Formats: sequence, C-alpha cells, structure tokens
Amino acid sequence: MLEIRRSNERGHANHGWLDSYHTFSFADYYDPQNMHFGALRVINEDRVAGGQGFGAHGHRDMEIVSYVLDGALAHKDSMGNGSTIRPGDVQRMSAGTGVRHSEFNGSPTETAHFLQIWIIPDAPGGAPGYEEKRFADDEKRGRLRVIASPAGDEGSVKIGADTRIYAGLFNGDERAEFDVPAGRRVYVHVARGAVSVNGEPLGAGDAAKIEDLSKVTLERGDNAEVLLFDLA
Repeated sequence: MLEIRRSNERGHANHGWLDSYHTFSFADYYDPQNMHFGALRVINEDRVAGGQGFGAHGHRDMEIVSYVLDGALAHKDSMGNGSTIRPGDVQRMSAGTGVRHSEFNGSPTETAHFLQIWIIPDAPGGAPGYEEKRFADDEKRGRLRVIASPAGDEGSVKIGADTRIYAGLFNGDERAEFDVPAGRRVYVHVARGAVSVNGEPLGAGDAAKIEDLSKVTLERGDNAEVLLFDLA
C-alpha cells in the first residue's frame, strides 16, 4: 500500500511571525485520520520571521528532531545547552521526564525555514538529553543517509525509539532504493523540490505512507530534499 498525502491536505496556521504546516494533528488542527503514523507523531514545516520564535516552553516523553532547510535556528534549554543550527545540521532533544526550551530565528531579518519532527519514544520517563550533528550535502547526494537511529548508526544522532530517519538529495538521474525490513512501514516526506516515489510524482510538502511493500525507490528528482522514516 502506498498512500499519497498532498501538501495542501495538511493543516495550516499563519500567525504572522510563524507560518506553519502540520502533517499530523497539532495545536488547533485536529484530523482523526492523521494523528500519527507509527511512532511518527509530528512533522511541522515552520517558517519563522526574523527575530521571532518560540519562547521557553516545556515538553516531556518525546524525541524532538529539528532539521533546518534555510536560515538559522537558535536553541536554548533547561539542560544548559545553547547553539545555533543551520542547513545540514540535525538536532535531537529527548524530552524524557521533562525539559524546557526556546527556539528563535537566529537572524534578525532572514526567515528561518525548518522541520520540527516528534517521535514517540519506546518508553516514557527517560532522562532528558541533547545532541546535534552536521551532515554535509555530499553525504546525502543521490543516496539516503541515516541521520537519526536508536544506536547512532554511522554517526547519526541517537533517538530513544525504534525509528530511523534518512535524508537524501536527488536531482536528474540520481536515484536510491530502500529495502524495507520485514514488518516495517515507511513514511517519505518531500521537504522541497520534486521526486518520484515508486513511480508516483511528489512535490514539496507531499508525502507517502508506505506499508506492506518491500522496496521504496526515489528517482527523477528535481532539486529534491527528502526525509525517509523507517518505522516499526
């Protein structure tokens, strides 16, 4: 089964300083048909105006991954971490028993464009934690590069869930195949550009839910940046 979810089917909220698209139910957007997909609970595509951001607020029992597409995102949290991440950086915050953090646009003038991803952890009540890694474009060019995994495979960030996140860049003849492990499901999100997923054309913001298939093929990319989630 391959089910396409188009960009314009997502929830949308524009607060002026924040323009956000919600893949799954979030805040005032409620969609009982799209509450989560396996452990994948949130993909919010956010654009934050220069100098604006999310003030200190709390989370618990969630693995939160930030993936920057354009601009810069300044992070501070109650664990004492503080950094600014940019395109190519992947940030993981394990909320565990509870953590507070803020996220602000790292530029006073330029828009920050990023994905905030929430993964439901395998078990609640873990210790809060933080990690960030950088993945150069050439590591993702024409292939799927693991960026988050339970064991930190290939230098990826570690997440407390049976989930693996891959990132890839595809243009022209570049293609990649992903062999789906038995009993797993896959979610493909096109962050930008366009790409064909198992023969189905997808554009920016589109996604594919994939179950009971053994292979996922990404090809015919047009400056595409893609995230693939391997889920239990």
